[in-house]
Amino acid sequence: MKSLIQVIGAIAALFVLVGAGPARPEVPDSLKVPVGEEVILAAHATGVQIYVCQAESGHESAWVLKAPEAELTDETGKKIVHHSAGPAWKHVDGSKVTGEVVAKQDAPKPDAIPWLLLSAASHTGEGILARVTAIQRIHTEGGLPPKASDCSVSANGKESRSAYSADYYFYAPANK
Repeated sequence: MKSLIQVIGAIAALFVLVGAGPARPEVPDSLKVPVGEEVILAAHATGVQIYVCQAESGHESAWVLKAPEAELTDETGKKIVHHSAGPAWKHVDGSKVTGEVVAKQDAPKPDAIPWLLLSAASHTGEGILARVTAIQRIHTEGGLPPKASDCSVSANGKESRSAYSADYYFYAPANK
């Protein structure tokens, strides 16, 4: 019994040394975060991608992304982050990070928005997102704009909301 307790203690110590944070997900090389950064937050998003029809007589019409609107939840289903235009993520602790796209990869699912790697462009607040240096959006489902043929001069300025879900991974420099 004493040796079992010692083994359990050794395993617990290993978890403390290695860190109990979420593991890095498997992603294409173009979406990998540099060595020396670790996942500090992982969350699942459900929401919409909001598109606006931009059409002018004699010009090509297109649906243009206006903004995402999504709620990110932790592994228990608790809402922890609101995702909005910027793109920006605001944590319930008040911290906020705004990102800019660094790399994009087509999603493995054909009817899904691309996977992304973003770098932090700005921060506000003192909470968990204040340390973020990179963000991955992966495991996407849905979120694509309507058919191009649905965007015409008569629909100019019309908004469309496409439901989507994704997993977001937030990275910060590893604590040494």
